[in-house]
Amino acid sequence: MRFRRSALAMAVTAGCLVPLAIAAPAAQAEAPDAAASDYSWSNAAISGGGYVPGIIYSRTEPGLVYARTDIGGAYRLDRETDTWVPLLDHVGWDDWNRLGVLSLATDPAEPNRVYVATGMYTNDWDPNNGAILRSDDYGDTWETTPLPFKVGGNMPGRGIGERLQVDPSDNDVLYYGAEQGQGLWRSTDAGASFEKVDAFPNPGDFVPEPGSDNSYLTSNLGVLWTAFDTASTADGEPTATLFTAVADTDDILYRSDDAGATWQPVDGAPTGFLPHHGVIDEASRSLYITTSNTSGPYDGSDGEVWRYGLDDGSWTNITPTQRPVGGDFGFGGLTIDRNDPDTIMVATQIQWWPDILIFRSTDRGATWSPIWDYEYGDDGSATMARRYEQSIDGVPWLSFGKDVGEPVAWAEPTPKLGWMTSALEIDPFDSDELMYGTGATIYRTEDLTAWDEPDGVIHITPEAYGIEETAIQELVAPAGEVDLVSAMLDLGGFVHSDIATVPQSFRDPYFGGGTSVDVAARASNVVVRAGTDGSGAHVVAASSDSGSTWTTSPAADGASGPGTVTVNADGSAIVWAPAGAAVRVSADGGATWTESNGLAAGARVESDRVSPERVYGFAGGVFYRSEDAGLSFQAVSEGTLPAEGPARFQAMPGAIGDVWLAGGEDDGAYGLWRSRDGGTTWTAVPGFDEADTIGFGKAAPGATAPAIYTAASRDGQRGVYRSIDGGASWQRINDDAHEWGWIGADITGDPDEFGRVYIATNGRGIVVGDDDDATPAAWSTRTTYDEGDAVAFDGSVWVASWWTRGEEPGSKRNGAWQEIAATGDGIAIWTASRVFDTGDIVGVDDGLWRAKWWTRGEEPGSKRNGAWEQIE
Repeated sequence: MRFRRSALAMAVTAGCLVPLAIAAPAAQAEAPDAAASDYSWSNAAISGGGYVPGIIYSRTEPGLVYARTDIGGAYRLDRETDTWVPLLDHVGWDDWNRLGVLSLATDPAEPNRVYVATGMYTNDWDPNNGAILRSDDYGDTWETTPLPFKVGGNMPGRGIGERLQVDPSDNDVLYYGAEQGQGLWRSTDAGASFEKVDAFPNPGDFVPEPGSDNSYLTSNLGVLWTAFDTASTADGEPTATLFTAVADTDDILYRSDDAGATWQPVDGAPTGFLPHHGVIDEASRSLYITTSNTSGPYDGSDGEVWRYGLDDGSWTNITPTQRPVGGDFGFGGLTIDRNDPDTIMVATQIQWWPDILIFRSTDRGATWSPIWDYEYGDDGSATMARRYEQSIDGVPWLSFGKDVGEPVAWAEPTPKLGWMTSALEIDPFDSDELMYGTGATIYRTEDLTAWDEPDGVIHITPEAYGIEETAIQELVAPAGEVDLVSAMLDLGGFVHSDIATVPQSFRDPYFGGGTSVDVAARASNVVVRAGTDGSGAHVVAASSDSGSTWTTSPAADGASGPGTVTVNADGSAIVWAPAGAAVRVSADGGATWTESNGLAAGARVESDRVSPERVYGFAGGVFYRSEDAGLSFQAVSEGTLPAEGPARFQAMPGAIGDVWLAGGEDDGAYGLWRSRDGGTTWTAVPGFDEADTIGFGKAAPGATAPAIYTAASRDGQRGVYRSIDGGASWQRINDDAHEWGWIGADITGDPDEFGRVYIATNGRGIVVGDDDDATPAAWSTRTTYDEGDAVAFDGSVWVASWWTRGEEPGSKRNGAWQEIAATGDGIAIWTASRVFDTGDIVGVDDGLWRAKWWTRGEEPGSKRNGAWEQIE
């Protein structure tokens, strides 16, 4: 995965019949950038979508709990709303790796303090070192301590831990176990600085796959976690007795009895496995450890659970014996009930089929009760005996394309309890609350102690509301009732009829990963998507009912990936460019396909938003255009646009041939370009050092061209930028508290609501921005209006052509006010008061008309040789 890193310009001249000036040509000096609008930021509701390797409760403040994710930052649960609050949205483009959180620690003495160890990869996929971030306001703001090595929040073993720990006896002391042979590190100033503990003898040596050519699999897991035995230490003094675990299957555990000055291996410690989690129970004077034979989180075929006596040094193997399907597994999640320390729970790190197992013991591991098991009748028939009921009604996509049903023996249930279960925690203040993380969500039960009753059943529901951890590939916002359609890795994508409601994912076909999505600009019920189905085939699915039902294409034989797909403006043709295979076109909704001519394999394809005949392609710095709905393409431009690096382009709604392209790379051409002639000639948009995405949304009140959005660097400032005047001026609409790491995949505005923008992120889901100042004020007879001022009047938006006061909008045929309107697809609606100039397109009934010259008040088709020509 690679990370990097038009409107009218209002003018007035003498005489009411003189037209407003059309947006200036590219050669004109650029208008000054506008000040930023006030924006509110949220997410399109998906709820989860990725691995949650850590859930961390405060042991001193009731209700305080955090979650960490591998690529989506850290979160704090808001108990009043029961939603998770993102804490690392300030992470920017250049330090994108800090959305990978390898460990999180909450201060047991001052619970307002919280720390995270951040970094994404320890191999060359990530050019940046890691950092420890520290906060004294529950994660609302942060300070940074850079580390001299990398941190792997998305590397093997990321569910082990917690590597970062605060000393409960002296909360200015923190320990951090590093990867890659960097050893154990310590802070004595509340995380402001860290120094290596040189006395610690073992930096670890476990590598998931020694000798592999994949550097992701040859990373040394290093030092894993630290636990504190505070019994003999006075408050205010560093804890004397420490236990630190290491990724070394021969020597997994070390002990210090002098606050880390010296260390010794713990005698009798189990061998052959990795110590995934360790928890000290002060009441029983025990250290519990779960182990697995691999790093996880995707694997683990053997493991054990052990109890170590802190005072007598004894080791007791307390591994649960139940194996319902006969196979073995490693152990990950581990927790104890702080209100009833006889009660402990462990979870399998992984058991792909049929499901994970969670075990509960109320006698410190002497006996165990599994969350499910098989019972056999006298005739040998098996039934499912379970201690749980599970509902995913609030997050229906957790069925992963299957129908929900009651679990039965010897079958994979829908929904599953989970997989990759590294995080398993009982609330230290509430024995009935347990949360655990999976590869897709957090689950919670609030009646956990019912497990201990005869035939008791606990109730499990998703608890990831607010956690948005998906990697978005492409977005499109149709006009009309559907808010948003997305393509994303892992989950495939969604049709959001309401962005505030968690939807079902794409089904029939279900995609394990989606790469591209498009909607017909003038037939928004027609949706197409490209992805990989459950069998691994690269296919396209097409819908003519806004995603309710789908037609699936034949697989793209020989393709290396699903590539990109587009549907032309009226929905009559689909063009698909699968990766590594020939471009093809379908005229029957995706049932059959014909190979297209002239376009390079692997090109990105997009459609004109007005003309059904026009489809565009781009590959290797060459821009292509089709005039026959994708049957054939011709190269129309070469040499101006970036030949290297990723690129995105879109045609502007409401205009034919107005195309914008963003992309490139650091060492070559990199920026934002515009073509007004369908890609034949291009002009760089001034001021952009870099640009990565481009999208359009509903025009601002009174504007005659769509709002334009881009994730870019402008005059050295990275951000999300918007133009409401056809690109003449730009404003940064996000701020330093809202940057979301790498956001170079896609962006689009909403065609029905001015100011709303959707941003694709790599781990923070679909970010939604709303302009708090989007609604124009109502017209007032007492207000003086200047040129360009917009008002609301009688259900319409009107814009002043020149200075005016007291003139009611629409009261004069050639007065100061123009009524500005457009359909959801961006095509202008003809109004008698509006000025149209040469080339402007309007929709009248079912036809399209283009202005041959300046006109105002002449209805299209009303004059045989008038200002309008019908083009469709």
